[in-house]
Amino acid sequence: MKSLDIVDPEIAAAIQSELERQRNNIILIASENFTSRAVMEAQSCVMTNKYAEGYPGKRYYRGTGCVDLAENLARERCIKLFGAEHVNVQPHSGTQANMAAYFAVLNAGDTIMGMNLAHGGHLSHGSPVNFSGKMYKIVPYNVSRETEMLDYSEMADIARKSRPQLIVVGASSYPRTIDFKAVRQIADDVGARVMADIAHIAGMCAVGAHPSPVPYADIVTTTTHKTLRGPRGAIILCKEELASAIDRSVFPGTQGGPFMNSIAAKAVAFKEALTPEFKEYQFQVIRNARALAERLLKNDFDLVSGGTDNHLLLVKLLKEGITGKVADETLERAGITLNKNMIPFDPATPFITSGIRIGTPAMTTRGMKEKQMAQIADMITMVLRDINNEKTITGVRSEAKALCDQFPLYPDMV
Repeated sequence: MKSLDIVDPEIAAAIQSELERQRNNIILIASENFTSRAVMEAQSCVMTNKYAEGYPGKRYYRGTGCVDLAENLARERCIKLFGAEHVNVQPHSGTQANMAAYFAVLNAGDTIMGMNLAHGGHLSHGSPVNFSGKMYKIVPYNVSRETEMLDYSEMADIARKSRPQLIVVGASSYPRTIDFKAVRQIADDVGARVMADIAHIAGMCAVGAHPSPVPYADIVTTTTHKTLRGPRGAIILCKEELASAIDRSVFPGTQGGPFMNSIAAKAVAFKEALTPEFKEYQFQVIRNARALAERLLKNDFDLVSGGTDNHLLLVKLLKEGITGKVADETLERAGITLNKNMIPFDPATPFITSGIRIGTPAMTTRGMKEKQMAQIADMITMVLRDINNEKTITGVRSEAKALCDQFPLYPDMV
């Protein structure tokens, strides 16, 4: 068979350009990371050719012995990693995992209590533009205006008034530790189930760098990329009593044949996550985020909640007089890739925003530590404080490239 560069040189060129972009830019998008070569090798393996509707030992197709082995390894390793009673490793994405979880325990029109998207939640936790906001009655909870952190007393009051069937806890842009035990107590008081979406913090939860929701939640969903540093995809962890309902909700409820190549790659990622090196990596991610936050605070920026406990931080740009949209566009030209982000009680629209979100998983994977985080914070400061100066932007871009060169990414890839 012919190679990609012969069959489709345009796509081959796009892939090569993306490799160079990742190598030569400081990647601070909190939901992104760099997988190992082993994960990518599994992701691109011949298991992509195999259809395997069903579950190991109960497939609707023949010839599934090898993919059964891969899926069983993924399940066994994941259960060991998180200490869960049951796991489904087939979901294609975090939102699909959440959909399957909802379908397993809710009826259309039931009430979900979820974190407000504008305060750090996720689209699939009840946004009106998402299926979750269309199918269910959504009661949002916010962070405190004073602390910009979750107020568990207020959550309890909301739960008592709304009597939800499900409380969803988890976030896509919340920089503080989540008290899953407190949420469990709130749910028990009103007879609700708890679903924890730990897509952003799963790697930290797995190694004890952040409290795990597994002992407290009925269902836990997460993506397998982000801090888990695996392939794009998701998993659902649950109590044994919900195992059959969850499995039926994934297949045949919301998906057909699983992506067996992705499941093989998930298995590799879970094996990597069980190593001491992965545990140290997670704690370094947090140390790096705190170092970045401390330097930005020293440089007189305002941060949501005043800092971070995890892998990300949110910078408020109101007093700088610039929008998140202008900030992330300009920083990208300076070789720093991050994203505009809503801040709590944001006066701007979601497409404009008054903040930016910064995450440290990707650059920590490259080997950067606190010293480099301080340097990156100063580079961000230079750009945002001189945002219309092309000479400053060009100078920072050169500095960003030089810093990236010190920490090579995939050096053995052509």
